[in-house]
Amino acid sequence: MANPAFRRPDMLGPQPVEAAKVTSSVAERVPLSKASSGELPDRIFKSAITACGLAVLGLLVLIVYELVSRSTLSWHAFGFHFFATSDWDPVNERFGALPFIYGTIVSSVLALIIAVPLAVGVAVFTTEMCPKALRGPLSFFVELLAAIPSVIYGLWAIFVLVPLLSGYVQPFLSKTLGWTGLFEGPPYGIGMLAAGIILAIMIIPIISSITREVLMVVPQNQREGVLALGATRWEMIRVGVLRNARAGIVGGIILGLGRALGETMAVTMVIGNRPEIAKSLFAPGYTMASVLANEFSEATGDVYLSALIEIGLALFLVTIIVNAMAQLLVWTVTRGQPARGNA
Repeated sequence: MANPAFRRPDMLGPQPVEAAKVTSSVAERVPLSKASSGELPDRIFKSAITACGLAVLGLLVLIVYELVSRSTLSWHAFGFHFFATSDWDPVNERFGALPFIYGTIVSSVLALIIAVPLAVGVAVFTTEMCPKALRGPLSFFVELLAAIPSVIYGLWAIFVLVPLLSGYVQPFLSKTLGWTGLFEGPPYGIGMLAAGIILAIMIIPIISSITREVLMVVPQNQREGVLALGATRWEMIRVGVLRNARAGIVGGIILGLGRALGETMAVTMVIGNRPEIAKSLFAPGYTMASVLANEFSEATGDVYLSALIEIGLALFLVTIIVNAMAQLLVWTVTRGQPARGNA
């Protein structure tokens, strides 16, 4: 029996404690990129950068608008026949762009035939077979060709290339392959062949640089896997490297084609500048860029000037389409990945 002198103290049982209201710092955290978006300097900077981006698109739209608006007179006068006829008579105001389209296509295709094997070979050598000590200097000197002004190429072609063609190359081609019809006529040196060769020299750095970057993106284990299966080095390059990079290589080739289509000064100095369509590569020709450079400042009549602007519009659109296709093909291989060297 409990003693009443010792009373049990009243003890409070465990009471629920109110949970402390903890504010999550993560929930209220604001991204650093948006933390100071309301400040005036940031707003000014954002507006300036946005204006720079939109200025490029605006400039492109302005160029297209000016070319279209100033070529409407020729378009209404000749229509689609402008690109299918060979007449170029400024005196009687009869104009046709077919000789210029023909000269542009032939010189560019000839340049690709010469440049693609050399450019791809240089790219494969620098990425797969070149010693590390020579890889950097060789790539530098190849890319240095792209920095030379086109007028320098034209002068070199006049004083070096044209005498070589007229004295040695063209007589040999005429004697051995003259039966094809592609190498017949007097060996003047100046003509479609000289234009194709000088264009090939000018687009080699572009194709080689793009091809090298694409080849360096191919994973190293792809090479090692092919070699582990007993393949030779040539089979490894052909199957493990070139096959996986073929879309990017084609993109680099098309990018070089875009450069060849728009080249002006060097081609103008060696192509002969005659608006005619000839089968022989020894014959002189004309390109769309060359006719603009030669005759734009001398165009007096409104129809004459409008016809030249329409040629410029066609060249502009073709160049934009070709370069867009090239960038798309290169992106399908690289996917924005940085190029890396191979051991």
